[in-house]
Amino acid sequence: MNWFSQYKSVIRFTVILTVCVAVSIWLARYIPADIFDNIVTPTFIAGSTAIAFFCLWIMIRHTDGLRFRRVWAWTLFIWGVADLAYLVLWIAAPRHVMDMGASQLSTHELLIGNLLGWMLLLYPTEALRPGWLNWKRTLWQLLPLLALVALDFAIPLNLQAFISLYPVVLVAMLFTHLRAYKSWCEENYSTLDNIDVQWIVRYLVMLVLVGVVYMYMCGTHSHTRGFTQLWLSAFLLAYSTEQILFRKDPWTMVRHIEKEKHLETAGTAQADLRKKLENWMNREKPYLNPGFQLSDLGQALDMNRNALSKFINDEYGCTFYQFVNHYRIEESKRLRLNHPEFSIDEIATRCGFTSGVVFSSVFTRETGLTPREWYKQSNRA
Repeated sequence: MNWFSQYKSVIRFTVILTVCVAVSIWLARYIPADIFDNIVTPTFIAGSTAIAFFCLWIMIRHTDGLRFRRVWAWTLFIWGVADLAYLVLWIAAPRHVMDMGASQLSTHELLIGNLLGWMLLLYPTEALRPGWLNWKRTLWQLLPLLALVALDFAIPLNLQAFISLYPVVLVAMLFTHLRAYKSWCEENYSTLDNIDVQWIVRYLVMLVLVGVVYMYMCGTHSHTRGFTQLWLSAFLLAYSTEQILFRKDPWTMVRHIEKEKHLETAGTAQADLRKKLENWMNREKPYLNPGFQLSDLGQALDMNRNALSKFINDEYGCTFYQFVNHYRIEESKRLRLNHPEFSIDEIATRCGFTSGVVFSSVFTRETGLTPREWYKQSNRA
């Protein structure tokens, strides 16, 4: 139940988008080939081109010096140029383009499709691990695809199926970034409610659906096979641009107040530092503030943020997120015993949690009991 409440927006988004994709695939079967070739396809490509360049114009005006927005702007530019080139080719040589669309996708078409898919994964990579992506790592990501294409030309084997599955390799790479992203957030924030992880999940859901439709295109030979792909790609560009402009970036939220103090901690006894930290936590009770961050603690103790994070990991064997939640849970126990009339939601708010659902989840993970079970057990004792 807690898991569903936490990800209900993603589940709702996935269900609605999946239904739309299924309906569009069903409707596409009833579009006459001549109407699709002469009206639907050029209209959709022109619309996708216009959306890409319009979103690019908006993104350029609002990059605000953020690298992940610049990455997305480049993605929009390349996508718009590719759509424009395809539209020009469609107008200049429509029969040639229709012949390509009526047969199994060639190696060249698969290569272009995979390059566009790889490009769409640049933004989440940068959003999850800022600065990690560079030219060297970019080339390493493309190396398996280039090797498959080279083998396809050099050896008389049908490797197109392997080439079309290349995006799965890139998505698998993203899962390593997701783990690193979660660890970083827990090391810097005392609550993850305002960290929009679900947006990244929704983005990946859209990419998976685009990939599924792409595989459907690879296995069918109808002119209308691109109908769903066209509108889904246009929706992806528009929706993603809107989300990227208005979502909060946790890296920036920390970085704008992060002025590192190069304090040597080697000469400070671990026990003294631990005592200083715990005294300050017990005296000031900063954990009661849901917005409490590691950088706030670093400023209070006049310590380097990275060194402080490492100290908490080594000394307490947990992340900053877990460290702060331990204090919140202890505070909730005191409140529950001293004020049994308080509801779960009220206790959660007073202890620094953003909701009763989050509080119950953290409490159960910390103690092995739900808040109500713990209270009943404490009364029996």
